[in-house]
Amino acid sequence: MQTTLQIQNLKCGGCANTIITRLNELEDVNDITVDNDKHSVSFTYTVENTISTASELLSKLGYPIEGDANPLTKKAKSFVSCAVGRMNK
Repeated sequence: MQTTLQIQNLKCGGCANTIITRLNELEDVNDITVDNDKHSVSFTYTVENTISTASELLSKLGYPIEGDANPLTKKAKSFVSCAVGRMNK
């Protein structure tokens, strides 16, 4: 199955790199693409609860799903994730 999640705080290639790297660590997530212009991440999966696992991970990284709470702490985490993604690119 494939899904696309609209996420918040996505700014650049550094963000995308962090998101792809960390989602690749999940067993059931494959074919990850990040679209900075549409503020979205797409991937394929086979186990139904993978979407909630991926959503939780994205939120922990500072990229909550559109419509979820986006407090200042999440925004700050996204800046850190972005910086890490730029250094690891």
